[in-house]
Amino acid sequence: MDSLKKELLQYLHEVDGLQALPSKVAGGTALFYKGKEFAHFHNDNEIDLRLTKQLIKSLGLRHPPRSSVHPTRAASSNWIELRFFNIEEVKTIEGLVRQAISQL
Repeated sequence: MDSLKKELLQYLHEVDGLQALPSKVAGGTALFYKGKEFAHFHNDNEIDLRLTKQLIKSLGLRHPPRSSVHPTRAASSNWIELRFFNIEEVKTIEGLVRQAISQL
């Protein structure tokens, strides 16, 4: 069975200008839109996504507890770690990635 990360990338495949490439900063896979990195994967079930502080707050998104990658990230950050464990959560993340792209 494909990983959920692969499923997410498949959903986003048709977005013009979106590329999944090695991250220059975080290592692993990053998402670039028209050459600008706006997200990167920590693993096959976690993405670090840049949104606006206002959107993060309005959607009630919270930094995951016990983060091993960004344990001291401020609540006011434009970046949010999002974990996904099933296809419904992947579809939610897809929508958030599309929102992030619309802000670039």
